[in-house]
Amino acid sequence: MNALNPRIRIIWVLRSLLGALILGGAATGIAVFRSVSLSIPAGLTALFVVLGVIHAILRYRNWGYVVNDDALYLERGVLTEVRTEVPLVRIQHVDSRRSAFERLVGLASTVVYTAGSRGADVTIPGLTPDDASDLRERLKGLAIDADGEDAV
Repeated sequence: MNALNPRIRIIWVLRSLLGALILGGAATGIAVFRSVSLSIPAGLTALFVVLGVIHAILRYRNWGYVVNDDALYLERGVLTEVRTEVPLVRIQHVDSRRSAFERLVGLASTVVYTAGSRGADVTIPGLTPDDASDLRERLKGLAIDADGEDAV
């Protein structure tokens, strides 16, 4: 099972901190409006920060993928374990992308679009740009081999 780059935890922790600050700000606004002690929203914000960091660490530990000759396999999830199998013959196209956060920490993602319903895509986050590009090319080659020259 291939693991993600450990720097992905930075992105996930930053996202959870942003969410905690937004929720904490809303709780503070409600507390001020209702004339309640500010220790309650401060405690809630701290709780959300701790839970977010724990979630990011567990998410990293539980994320992995494998590329075989017939399919792409992914395992992920913290509270609910999700196992996904993407047959190579179902791959329509493959992209590499880098969000602002990913560029900040030197990471990229590979997105695999499959035949099927709307939103039938799989994202593998937390790859170095070279690894994302290599994975994109490998999946493209395997999909072509699996489905003939009309694939990808």
